[in-house]
Amino acid sequence: MIKSGRTLSHEEARVVYDHSGRRQDCQRFYEDPATHRVVREADVGRAKSVFELGCGTGRFAEMLLDHHLAPTATYVGVDVSRTMVLLASRRLARFGNRAQVRLTNGAPRFEVASASFDRFLSNYVLDLLSVADIRELLDEAYRVLAPQGVLAVAALTHGFTLASRGLVRAVLAIHAIRPSLVGGCRPLDLLEFISEPKWRICFDGKLTAFAVPSQVVVAQKMEMAV
Repeated sequence: MIKSGRTLSHEEARVVYDHSGRRQDCQRFYEDPATHRVVREADVGRAKSVFELGCGTGRFAEMLLDHHLAPTATYVGVDVSRTMVLLASRRLARFGNRAQVRLTNGAPRFEVASASFDRFLSNYVLDLLSVADIRELLDEAYRVLAPQGVLAVAALTHGFTLASRGLVRAVLAIHAIRPSLVGGCRPLDLLEFISEPKWRICFDGKLTAFAVPSQVVVAQKMEMAV
């Protein structure tokens, strides 16, 4: 069940992630199993154009461009943190005009043309947004995806093992006191936001790494009846 609660404002999120900088890559110990699932289940290797919300330090984008995307495929990543945009821009500079990184103001609206990407990816970002922002963001993802385009999202989810349930209880307790201490993140059930008729669910999976529970959802954009 969706619980609104207090979430970080766009400016608070900017401050948190400006401060974390390269330390953000330390979260790979639990993020990588889920992001690798995103790549596989979304068939990212066949993508011609990729949009990523929350590019962070650019580590995920670098992996896509190095090992998965075709040499002609392009990538655009956005982030609310100036520090992250700077780090990602430096990291991806060697890919030239194939890779662009842009700073956003946190609002879930992007200066890109409609139907201009065939993959919309986001890893561990929706779980720090407000419910209203999540819904608006998914509407924007629908807009920027081409017909039959694919949305792929990884996020912190509710515990489903003894260890992960204990960890999530601790995260929620800390979040209730000061959300910034857990990066603003709290568990979500992504299927409460991603559903028909706009989306056809292609994959929904949960996994744990070091007791951290993650959910990966991959969905295809469906054409709406006029």
